[in-house]
Amino acid sequence: MEVILPDDDAPVCIRVPLEDMTAILTQLWKSRQTEPHIGKLYEKYKNDNFIIIGFPANDFLSQEPGTNDEIASFCKKNYGVTFPIMSKIDVKGKNIHPIYSFLTDIRKNGYIDSKVTWNFQKYLINEKGLLEKVISPRTSPEDEKIINWIIN
Repeated sequence: MEVILPDDDAPVCIRVPLEDMTAILTQLWKSRQTEPHIGKLYEKYKNDNFIIIGFPANDFLSQEPGTNDEIASFCKKNYGVTFPIMSKIDVKGKNIHPIYSFLTDIRKNGYIDSKVTWNFQKYLINEKGLLEKVISPRTSPEDEKIINWIIN
């Protein structure tokens, strides 16, 4: 998988081994309530041109202090996470990573301005690399609106 970060005028591109994949980009955090559900969602739909990409961040009350290896190991060992987990990034503030700058700025994504309000905010990107929805962190990954987006 390769994530190509956008120029000011270009959309973000996520290259994965299969063509025509849709994606949920989510900020990853070791949550006992949410992580098992997002892992189950991935396992259920991963063969249907669907991928989840986790971006660990330590921007909320320092809840993700571990190293990249520690985070990935913890998620795999405790929750069986098999979707790709990227390196830890900043998802807000002056050091915001370019991919989250794209996801949160209408001038870059062409869809909506948004703020990452907490862990597990979800960004739904279609097979053309266009941002289609921003889903609250409080919304379960198994919510009907997410499932319908995946299967339609």
